Amino acid sequence: MIELPVLFSFVLVVLALFLIPGPAVLMTLARAASGGRRIGVLTGLGIACGDLMHALLATFGLSAVLMTSATAFAVVKYAGVAYLVYLGLKAIFEKTGELSLPSARKVDGWMAFRQGALTEMLNPKTALFFLAFLPQFVHQGQGSVTLQLAELGLLFALLSAIYSSFVAMAGSALGGWIGRNRGIGRWQGKVVGTIYLGLGAKLALQER
Repeated sequence: MIELPVLFSFVLVVLALFLIPGPAVLMTLARAASGGRRIGVLTGLGIACGDLMHALLATFGLSAVLMTSATAFAVVKYAGVAYLVYLGLKAIFEKTGELSLPSARKVDGWMAFRQGALTEMLNPKTALFFLAFLPQFVHQGQGSVTLQLAELGLLFALLSAIYSSFVAMAGSALGGWIGRNRGIGRWQGKVVGTIYLGLGAKLALQER
């Protein structure tokens, strides 16, 4: 069982990542704008389903590594830190333009859910992110690593579903806000990059 302070910090980091408009948020908003709140919610739930699949695959994959040796798991964990630092530096220094909602044709509910799930599931960057992100909140001295990974993955997917539903329900207001503040795209990378770098620093200080 993961300790409450670790869960709390995990939730804060996930929410901070969610609050910066990314592809999933923009896709949900575009679907809500073209098809209404129901279509937007189903798109968001599909994306959350894709997140859940990535979380489960990461759980089984990382658990298999742990069964090989604790050293191997530590290597994977530090490789994850290196990847997060890389993403952080890339996000901070990469030039980004203004945000805009992608165009989206009208679809039915099942297609919206399916497209959201497939888009997220088939994104290799999402898979790498989960492999790098989840281990940073796992501690081998706090019970089964497999259960810890599964708990974090399920929590991430649940938060994704809740937040995506909120985005779809508030789609009109959020879409209007993004339309009036398109320059947010110029600094969102710096915010996300700082979060990634913070995760890397957190582990480095923790191990000391």
